[in-house]
Amino acid sequence: MHILKRTQLSQPMQFKNKLTFSFAENGFIFLLLITFISCKGSEQISTTNKNQPDTNLNELEELYWAKIDSSKMNFTKADVEFMTGMIGHHAQALIMSDLAPKNGASPAVQTLAARIINAQKDEIATMQTWLRDRGQPVPEVHIEGLNLMIHGMEGGHGGHMDHSNMPGMLTQNQLVELSEAKGKEFDRLFLTYMIQHHQGAITMVQKLINTDGAVQDEQAFRLSTDINVDQITEIERMKLMLSQLGESQ
Repeated sequence: MHILKRTQLSQPMQFKNKLTFSFAENGFIFLLLITFISCKGSEQISTTNKNQPDTNLNELEELYWAKIDSSKMNFTKADVEFMTGMIGHHAQALIMSDLAPKNGASPAVQTLAARIINAQKDEIATMQTWLRDRGQPVPEVHIEGLNLMIHGMEGGHGGHMDHSNMPGMLTQNQLVELSEAKGKEFDRLFLTYMIQHHQGAITMVQKLINTDGAVQDEQAFRLSTDINVDQITEIERMKLMLSQLGESQ
């Protein structure tokens, strides 16, 4: 499996073009907001015209909110596919992490697993909201033991999504192997497989960033870069934990 180096994705220059557009796009919105606040303040302190309707202010407010709404439509097919796929990708991490307390994982691994569950549940909800706000099909996650089902998708068999071919995803045999491991063996497998899983998420972010026209939506940019940084940080932490586990045996 190809493993991306940390410097490949952690440097700000990777996202320079995306940032330039995002700031230019939202600079106008920010300027409108500042103007709106200034006008509102002038309205409140005015004594001569306080009873006169401020039609210009109303028009400016309408323009501001229209710009906010239209900015949500600045997305591509690649953005939608990323959000949709990452929901399923994150969901498998929930299955893996949920095994930690059940299989006698060490306190350090249990703490890591709990942190992964909290972070990825929040990100799943954020990605579902992002899709919903833009009128796109919203995947719904259903977990039964080691089985992951994604419902609510168009075009799939019965509205289900096949997530098995995404980068870093564990096979069903690997999930079974993890579920049967106990104690230190579970710790070793969990860290090994979660590193693999996180590296797959980084690959998905890199593919999105390198797609022409993608990630112009501010929320999509912020979420994808946050995922990138978080996964890189956790990979380094897990590599250290894996190394310490080997030294203790």
